[in-house]
Amino acid sequence: MGIKLIHIGFGNIVNAEKIIAVVSPDSAPVKRLVARAREDGRTIDATQGRRTKAVIVMENDRIVLSALLPETIRGRAEGDYDQSETE
Repeated sequence: MGIKLIHIGFGNIVNAEKIIAVVSPDSAPVKRLVARAREDGRTIDATQGRRTKAVIVMENDRIVLSALLPETIRGRAEGDYDQSETE
């Protein structure tokens, strides 16, 4: 059994086994979390300049920003995504 990878938009992929949470970026606590991660250099921006719609908290203390909705990422993590789909 190999590593399960999830496409999070614009050709960016994360290891599904390392995800702790996928949350909306709108709440104040999440905004503070992202700001601290930016200051510490722990943020990976996978939005390609688009608006951040999901914040992915990873096991390795990294924060990944995605332009996909949390529900979309959840669906892909659960296997509701055909790898041949394009954006």
